[in-house]
Amino acid sequence: MMSRKGVLAVISGFSGAGKGTIVKELIKRYPEYALSVSMTTRDPRVGEEHGREYFFVSDEEFEELIKNDGLMEHAGYCKHYYGTPRKFVEDKLAQGQDVILEIEMQGALQVKEKYPQALLLFVTPPSAEELEKRLRGRGTETEEVIRQRLARSYEETQYIDKYDFLLINDDLDTCVELTHGIIEAAHDNVCRNAEFVNSIKTQLEVYK
Repeated sequence: MMSRKGVLAVISGFSGAGKGTIVKELIKRYPEYALSVSMTTRDPRVGEEHGREYFFVSDEEFEELIKNDGLMEHAGYCKHYYGTPRKFVEDKLAQGQDVILEIEMQGALQVKEKYPQALLLFVTPPSAEELEKRLRGRGTETEEVIRQRLARSYEETQYIDKYDFLLINDDLDTCVELTHGIIEAAHDNVCRNAEFVNSIKTQLEVYK
């Protein structure tokens, strides 16, 4: 595997779509992947650890990295910063490993601009109704935050067509294996699959 060039796979998705679970399953099933741990200024959720889910830093620390060009991308989301440390990703790609970034849309599009060869995948549930059900099922957020996330999801539909593939996460196992297959195929070529975008955009329009 190390004789081929590594693929930079960027996975985004609506909040509550299950992108984090998909990434965890990919790493568990396929040890050849390297997962880039993102940095954030939000507080850890219950069970999260510094250096595992995220590097949790202050606003001041994050802004210092921006100033010193230490991030591949960065974005603001729900009043917090998120970003990807540059060195880890570039080192792994140079070694021939496939690197997965789980980041928000704003950051993903920055990566695509800087690294045109990056593979962008967007995760969505089969409907807006299912998306809202999953968000409420977390039991960790207020009604106001849920509404903010749904409104943000509508905004994100305007840019989904910039992604190379749209992954409908109806069945986790199927979605994980499909994602792996797409990344493997990207060593040869990348295709675009934007069907379903207009449908989910229409359903989420009520939240704008």
